[in-house]
This record gives sequence, C-alpha cells and structure tokens, in this order.
Amino acid sequence: MKQCRNNNLLRNTSLYDEATRRYKEISERQLVAERELQKASPGIIHVVKSGNRIQFYLRANKSDKSGKYIHKSDTYTIQLFLQKSYQEKVLKLLRIEGKNLELLLKKSDNITEKIKRLYSDLPAQIKCYIKPIDMSDEDYASKWQSMPYVGKEIPDYVPMYETTKGERVRSKSELTIANLLAEKEIPYKYECPKTLPNGKIFYPDFTVLNVKTRKEIYWEHRGMMDDREYARQAVFKIKSLMKNGIILGDNLIITEETTTNPLGTDEIESIINKCFL
Repeated sequence: MKQCRNNNLLRNTSLYDEATRRYKEISERQLVAERELQKASPGIIHVVKSGNRIQFYLRANKSDKSGKYIHKSDTYTIQLFLQKSYQEKVLKLLRIEGKNLELLLKKSDNITEKIKRLYSDLPAQIKCYIKPIDMSDEDYASKWQSMPYVGKEIPDYVPMYETTKGERVRSKSELTIANLLAEKEIPYKYECPKTLPNGKIFYPDFTVLNVKTRKEIYWEHRGMMDDREYARQAVFKIKSLMKNGIILGDNLIITEETTTNPLGTDEIESIINKCFL
C-alpha cells in the first residue's frame, strides 16, 4: 500500500505555533526575571579561580576592582549573588531571543498556513490538475483516508461486529476502538496491509493517522492474552515487528486484555487523547 505522503510534499510543521508559544513563554519569563532583579540586593559577585580553588568577592559596582571577600561558609550570600548574576545573563539572552522571535512572527505572518491554504482553498475541479507541495490537514487526512486497500478477509465463523462506519471487525474491543476513533474524527484504516522491509505483509488491527504530525501509528489489540499459545504468538509477532522498524512507543500502540480483565473504554480514550489529540 502506498502512503498518502510523497516526496513532493513538505513535511508538516508547527513552526509558527511553536514560535508563538515560545515567544509568549519567553515574554513571561522576561517579566519574572526583571521583577526579581529589581528586588535584588546591590552588588556584583566576582569569581576567582586558582587551581582547584574558587574564591568569591562582593564588589559594589563594575568600577570596584577589589571587592570584599566572601567566606565559603557564607553560602547564603554566595547563592544570592550567583543567582543574581545568572538572572542578569539570562535576561539579556531572553531579550535577544524575544526580539528574534518577534521579527520571525511579523515577517512570516503564518506563511506556513498560507502555503497550505493556497492549494486547499482551490475548487476540486482545479485541485486535480495541481501537484501541491503542501496542503491543509483536512485535505491530507481526506486523501489518506480515501486511498483504497484490500483488508484481511474475516471468516464467516467470526462473530459479526459492525462499526459506525459500516466496517466489520473481529471483537467487541476492536469495535470500541474503531467507534471511538470515528467519534473523535481521527482517520484510521482497519487491517490495512503494510509491506515490511523483510518482504512480509503485516495487517495491523488499526493504522491510525496522527493528523498533526502526518505520521501513521499502528495499533495492535491482543485480546486473548490468557491463552498461552495466543500469548506466545503475540510476543513473537511484536519481536518481528520491532526488527522491521515498528517500535512500541514510536509508531506502535499495543492494548491487551484477558477473559477476566477486559479492555476498558476509559483506557482506549486515554490512549486516543494522548496520542492523537
């Protein structure tokens, strides 16, 4: 199965949003540093290194070239003025970064979003003629979702569980996962084939698209973990996936249950909220 992404598309970025968040955070920290320095005691700490020894001197101002020696036992004064010195240096750097970010935000004016909208705002009759370098998350998700595939055949003897999207799945827990993903408008495909680097075909229970990062996440549900043979095969499968670049905590989610300890709806929701929203 070919993925929606191709080499013609830019990687999705949240640069503008991240720069905005960073600028706000830096502005707040700058105010805090300024308030703390206004309340700080007058004086400048001077540090002298001599071999492995460090000595501290408190100077009245920059023109004071000697200063008063601070005994190492006076940790309060040492900490107080070292922190002040640190805050002064931090404030200087915060101001520089703040100005740089302000300039970036003014100049970019969310150009990233404008590049996406340049294609996505076009009528469908025009879009079909254009190979975009970027598109809106909505368009990307729609294209990803619309790519056809042939899933794994479900034998007739398997109980019938039909999702709100009209798909057939293999268990109640898979039904809950599918319906919650659909309810939260998160694009997914059920048992969509993926060719692994070793040439074998892998049918993940769910291939879920993280729209923000445009990354495919594979969700495997292991529903009979109290069955020894099932558990043995499940472990073997995960080891095989890891050898082929599908890693738990990166692009793989695993949920499990037993007959006496079923998977809860709250657990599924927690995973969805953490990984996709």
